[in-house]
Amino acid sequence: MSLLSVRHLSIAYAGRRVLDGVSYDATAGERLGIVGENGVGKSTLLRLSAGVERPDSGTVERHGTLGYLTQEPDLPDGGTVDGAIDAALAEFRLLEQRMRAAEAKLADGDQSVLDEYGDLLAEFEHRDGWSADARAARALAGLGLADVAGDRPLDTLSGGQRSRLALALALVRAPDVLLLDEPTNHLDDDAIAFLEEALRAHRGAVVTVSHDRAFLDGVATSILDLDPVLTVDRDGTPHVGPARYTGTYTDYLAGKAAARARWEQAYATWTDEVDEARAVVKQDARRVGHDGRGRRDNDKFVAHFLSQKVDAAVSRRVRDAENRLRRLEELRIPKPPRLLTFDAALGADVPDGVLIAVRDVKVPGRITARALDVTRDTRLMINGRNGSGKSSLLSVLAGALEPETGEVLRSRRLRIGWLPQTGSFPDPTLTAVQAFAAGRPGPADEYQAELAGLGLLPGPALATPVGALSVGQQRRLALARLLVTRPQVLLLDEPTNHLSLGLVEELEAAVDGAGLAVVVVTHDRWARRRWQGERAEVVHSELLLG
Repeated sequence: MSLLSVRHLSIAYAGRRVLDGVSYDATAGERLGIVGENGVGKSTLLRLSAGVERPDSGTVERHGTLGYLTQEPDLPDGGTVDGAIDAALAEFRLLEQRMRAAEAKLADGDQSVLDEYGDLLAEFEHRDGWSADARAARALAGLGLADVAGDRPLDTLSGGQRSRLALALALVRAPDVLLLDEPTNHLDDDAIAFLEEALRAHRGAVVTVSHDRAFLDGVATSILDLDPVLTVDRDGTPHVGPARYTGTYTDYLAGKAAARARWEQAYATWTDEVDEARAVVKQDARRVGHDGRGRRDNDKFVAHFLSQKVDAAVSRRVRDAENRLRRLEELRIPKPPRLLTFDAALGADVPDGVLIAVRDVKVPGRITARALDVTRDTRLMINGRNGSGKSSLLSVLAGALEPETGEVLRSRRLRIGWLPQTGSFPDPTLTAVQAFAAGRPGPADEYQAELAGLGLLPGPALATPVGALSVGQQRRLALARLLVTRPQVLLLDEPTNHLSLGLVEELEAAVDGAGLAVVVVTHDRWARRRWQGERAEVVHSELLLG
């Protein structure tokens, strides 16, 4: 039986359709990952599924208990850590009390509570109530909260601690339906590994929105992609909408690529058939009544008779072609959305030799680098703990941070593409187009078509002040500015932050095949696992090359 059944959900905000007819099911033991472009409605779908918001149309049917964790989870005002844990265990305490009361009646010979006792015991065992206290201890330890005192007030916890505690409470409750919005935020690798194991062991249904590809690959049994894909009914009617793929994130990537290829083939076939039908209508319509005209010999009657037969045959072909054209228009195959490609902007005329040379550089309290050469063949990933100096190193390489001692030499007229984590747009009042054009000759309006052509921002965002753009849109705008410099060296600081999975995959593919120098800092476990280049470590603000 489906524990969560969502049917034809639609909702709009301020006249903009966010979700349109989305359906899915989640059964016990199933772990569904939800992915899609930023702003496509992933978090909205979770809110509707949880019942905290009502759709414009559609239905949500849930069975059993529900746990819903938002990206910024709320904890009770006041109270302590132990109090929050006790509240999460309250359901099990109550079930156990009711079981003990029923047992006492049964011991006194009251058989009227036998069915009730059986139901209570079944629910208690189904939700693994016997190990609820042990589960709480494991969750706190696994999520890095073992050292947090139980009597510590909740309002003294950091934001990361609050998020991890809320996640622990959700796991402790072991609900039948568990909805998680970006649950790996604020978790280190060990905590994510614990979460993956806990979710794989969860007996109910799990539905999660996540940008963590490694997490989805380790947990998901299926993926719901809210980005549009073409499906065709048995009667040949095409539809464009969300699609579900069975398996892990790796399986999803293969399935999505195959679905894209089918869509492109279907569109090409449809276009060819439309062109063929239109050609028949256009060419054969001209032939009707044309044969036999102007004849002056003694075979006028025969010629007229044959001409009529030809005209009738041609007319039938025209009618058939017109009917075919109408049917094709009814079954129109929309053109697949354009894939973003960065190849044309990357890897252009990268010179040989050393492009950036670092010697005995020191920025006190931030970064020390004895020696580093960046050449066109450099593929270097910088690892290290948060705050160790990785971003400072990229700032030094980019020329945005001057060392107190040492020197940084750069090849003449070297074009460096630097994507910092934050701070790309010092003036938030500039529109996206003005920020894109900043520092380039001529009026900003001249660059609007170029920015729009990159496909990184929707049309309305082009005239929006940078400060009013979402974090993801600002990140896309920063990427657009990087691309137009046609960089010869890429310095990428957490390039996957705030970008959709699809865009990240396309960017990584382009960088891999670009043939230019790349120095990257990333916490993305998927990217780190698949990295084929060299690695270096920053330890206590010092760069250590392997």
